[in-house]
Amino acid sequence: MPPPRAWQKMLSGRRLDLLDPTPVDIEIEDIAHGLSFVARWNGQTDGDFAYSVAEHSLLVERLYSRLIPRPEPKWQLAALLHDAPEYVIGDMISPVKNAVGPAYDELDKRLAAAVHLRFGLPATIPAQVKKSIKKADKISAWMEATTIAGFSEAEATRFFGTPPTDIIDGLRIVLRPPMEARADYTARHAELMRLTG
Repeated sequence: MPPPRAWQKMLSGRRLDLLDPTPVDIEIEDIAHGLSFVARWNGQTDGDFAYSVAEHSLLVERLYSRLIPRPEPKWQLAALLHDAPEYVIGDMISPVKNAVGPAYDELDKRLAAAVHLRFGLPATIPAQVKKSIKKADKISAWMEATTIAGFSEAEATRFFGTPPTDIIDGLRIVLRPPMEARADYTARHAELMRLTG
């Protein structure tokens, strides 16, 4: 009996092996398309559209760029791509990740390394950069939780910390059709690739 299939066919025609992903099988169009259809919060959000991981990633990159004075474009790119593996493995909420255990984390790390190499980043992002991206991610989670996911500010603060008001000033949660998020994600990726060029 043949081994179970561990690859996924992408719209680009690429076959991505989830157990042994390679950079040559990764295309930004596949990432942007997949992330624009993956719902944050398991879809348990207000509004006529799901809040997509693509939209979340755009916000995290903006927040990261506000947190870091004169950010390097390559680390802005890393912030944009911070959830890229979810284009094939979905966005598991933290309670599910905790229940699944280290296997999910290992799969995520392998995919992230392949994505990073594909777009000219180191396989492993430096710890300080990763910490800053995680901070931006938590600020985004607080904004999402209080705006569309039904959390009170006190509850969101307990889980995600208090967001700096100057960092979130003027930013808002956007709910829109997946194709719009996909187009903006792809465009931002292209701009950051040009700046890192």
